[in-house]
Amino acid sequence: MADNDILTGSTERHLCSLSAAGQPIMVHAQVLASVAELQMQAAEQGFDLQICSGFRSFERQLHIWNGKLSGLRPVVDQAGNSIVLEALSPWQQIEAVLRWSALPGASRHHWGTDFDIYDAAAMPEGYQIKLIPGEVEGSGIFAPMHDWLDSCVGRDSALGFYRPYGVDRGGVAPERWHLSYAPIADAYAQQLSAEVIAQRLRGSELLLLDTVLEHLDEIVQRFVQV
Repeated sequence: MADNDILTGSTERHLCSLSAAGQPIMVHAQVLASVAELQMQAAEQGFDLQICSGFRSFERQLHIWNGKLSGLRPVVDQAGNSIVLEALSPWQQIEAVLRWSALPGASRHHWGTDFDIYDAAAMPEGYQIKLIPGEVEGSGIFAPMHDWLDSCVGRDSALGFYRPYGVDRGGVAPERWHLSYAPIADAYAQQLSAEVIAQRLRGSELLLLDTVLEHLDEIVQRFVQV
């Protein structure tokens, strides 16, 4: 059983460093072997499966959240168009941010079991990863790798990886690039409650904190439980 610090991204003691395309990425220590096996299988198909985002701390997620609600980072709709937050109510602003970015304390990236992936072999020199649907679907640059992954990911797959945001359930937008290690992540997800999240958020500098706490049960149901 994980303690609340692990669940809410407030510690790194469960993590270890994984070299990803020359950059250190932090992941859960018990995920390393399965990641290596998945990368080996991908290499056999001609793909260079790499992680561009692994563990993300509470403070890092808080920085992203506050950046979006303060206008320092863009908030977009499903079509990728910028949203004018000032035209929305506080709750509507929160919903718009949650479509693409997790609430601090409730991100699956806090656990080290979840990460965003790309195919380094498909990237031309100087390419900047965007993590958008157009990269991973249809004729997108990373679509061939993800089409192959369709046959080897799922909660019951041999390596245990699946896409928690593989389909649109009206909460988080689909993220084909996001993989989760079910044997650990599923257990953590069951332990992460609205009460645990609220306890971590109280006293933080989260923008629109009062509105978040008022709607926290709905947030957990729509944007956290998958």
